[in-house]
Amino acid sequence: MSQASKPVSYGGQAVIEGVMFGGKRVNVTAVRRKSGEITYLEVPRKEQSWVSKFRRIPLLRGIVSIIDSSAKGTKHLNYSADAYADDEVDPEERAEQKKKEESRWNLSMMIGVAAVGILSFLFGKIVLTLVPVVVESFLFDGLFHNQILHNLAEGAIKLILLLAYLWGISQTPLIKRLFQYHGAEHKVITAFEAGEELTPANVQKYSRLHYRCGSSFIMLTVIIGVLVYSLFTYDNLWERMGQRLLLLPIVLGLSFEFLKLTNALREIPVLRYLGYPGLWLQLLTTKEPTDDQVEVSIASFKRMLELDAELENVPVKETLNSPVLDPVKG
Repeated sequence: MSQASKPVSYGGQAVIEGVMFGGKRVNVTAVRRKSGEITYLEVPRKEQSWVSKFRRIPLLRGIVSIIDSSAKGTKHLNYSADAYADDEVDPEERAEQKKKEESRWNLSMMIGVAAVGILSFLFGKIVLTLVPVVVESFLFDGLFHNQILHNLAEGAIKLILLLAYLWGISQTPLIKRLFQYHGAEHKVITAFEAGEELTPANVQKYSRLHYRCGSSFIMLTVIIGVLVYSLFTYDNLWERMGQRLLLLPIVLGLSFEFLKLTNALREIPVLRYLGYPGLWLQLLTTKEPTDDQVEVSIASFKRMLELDAELENVPVKETLNSPVLDPVKG
């Protein structure tokens, strides 16, 4: 397959009052301001050669993609957060806040916005990995000695904590709207893949759930984790916790590969059900968007296509071939 005919990989990410889409050459965020205007952040995509090489290696490519997306996505989240703050605070008060932010040394200034994104992701994964181990050990350590049963109980606790966390934050107005934009992002990708003209009416016809969403990846890490952990034994709680940390990269890498597999098999009647657990989780991480929110998502996607075409010096229509949603951005 020639380079020009290879499928284009488009991914998305919901941000505060907007959506980010990543193209071949540029990442674009569109944000709805309080005035009704849509503003954009346009960032050319630059990838180190070593990152491109690791993206071709099974198991490693998943970890590299996740960390890379976490780093780059932070910049777009910060843009949307700043826009939201500008709209919600009195202009004079906001100007004073910005002056203070620029004058003090904070974590972002010391190690960079990208590093903050990576550390936030790693911290979250470590917490979600270790807390269930401690809770399970406290609740069931003396009840039975079968380590596979302990691993299953650990996985169940991890899933309960994850669902409770997602449900809890989804009750807040800001996160609920974020999840609506997440749904809008999925609808636009699905409508585009179906060859539909991107209008709010057309896009709204499609499901807010998508096989290759990052939410599906989170669910897979729970399931794959139970299977991987069952291959190893441990003698005490500390050894068990250390083992989980050492195996975390393997769990992430395998989950990424399995996500790609479930997507490849989604058209096969029986095997398509492999991707259903991730779709069920998306019932929490996405909400039905309004037409206004879908309009923002469409604006971001179209602007990304436009800039991609300009940077490649080809007509827009030549970039519209079999897109693939990047699971780590979903």
